[in-house]
Amino acid sequence: MKNMLSPIKLINIALLAIAPCLAHAASNYPDKPISIVVPYAAGGSTDLIGRALGESMGRYLKQTIVIENKPGAAGSMGAQEMVRTRPDGYKLTLAPHGIFRQPYLQKTRYDPIKDLTYIASFSTYDFALVVDAKSQLKTVNEFVDYAKQHPDQISVGTPGRFTGNQMVMVELSNATGAKLTHVPYKGDAEAITALLGGHIQAAITTNSILPYMEAGTVRVLAVASEKRLAAFDGVPTFTEAGYPVVIPSPLGLAGPKGLPPEIVEKLDDAVHAAVQDPVFLKAIGAYGIQTYYMNHKQYSEFAVKTFAEEKDIVGKMNEENK
Repeated sequence: MKNMLSPIKLINIALLAIAPCLAHAASNYPDKPISIVVPYAAGGSTDLIGRALGESMGRYLKQTIVIENKPGAAGSMGAQEMVRTRPDGYKLTLAPHGIFRQPYLQKTRYDPIKDLTYIASFSTYDFALVVDAKSQLKTVNEFVDYAKQHPDQISVGTPGRFTGNQMVMVELSNATGAKLTHVPYKGDAEAITALLGGHIQAAITTNSILPYMEAGTVRVLAVASEKRLAAFDGVPTFTEAGYPVVIPSPLGLAGPKGLPPEIVEKLDDAVHAAVQDPVFLKAIGAYGIQTYYMNHKQYSEFAVKTFAEEKDIVGKMNEENK
């Protein structure tokens, strides 16, 4: 009995035995195709951006990258998938901003901090306040003034409750005292259709509004970014107009917890290469999407900070949704 090894010693021996194998696997990574979960339906802008990213990363890593579409659960299906994924770097997921909000809205299968390894962010969506081109409201200041003079008489459409789009509306209301009526839809397309049909007076959309802006059927009053955007030519930011409304929505790449540092570094390098790749830039530029790169350390810090902040943000939106 005295010669029996303790459980701790057995574990240490096992770790020593597999360590060379793990190191070898990481040094040879990747030696087979990688899959990336896109937590949205095929054909949408996020899917197309994800495919462009996969193609660029694949060229850099000299390996095939396969896209798996898993829509539903407010864009959190990829995060859920990571909970049961082996941390070998061969299955990853796109990580939309909403994964930090979902745990405050309902019970989730994942913890965004404990169950994910953040690799890098690569782009961000922009939010825009738009009205019909025939609207009498020509500027965001006119919009705010009218809303303050006519409380609750301006209906604003968004792709749904607790979205970043709604957060723009909430922050604008808080900054100005204007009382707006929120009308949630199932997506940007429905909100835009309602706007053009005269069912609502304004909408807050993502970059999907650009074709309508270019066609002259809508007027974009302001964007919720830190600086003016090339895609929204001539459109001011809310901040320029005097309203501190800046809502970033980074899209990044994540893997399961316990992803080896060597693999994280290789994937981060591949993302960094992608955001400088002319082919990738042309693909996302077609949708007016801008790059927004954070390396794995910055992205991990962003995740912790954002998850903590989302509790208060959800509280604000709960008040608005009552």
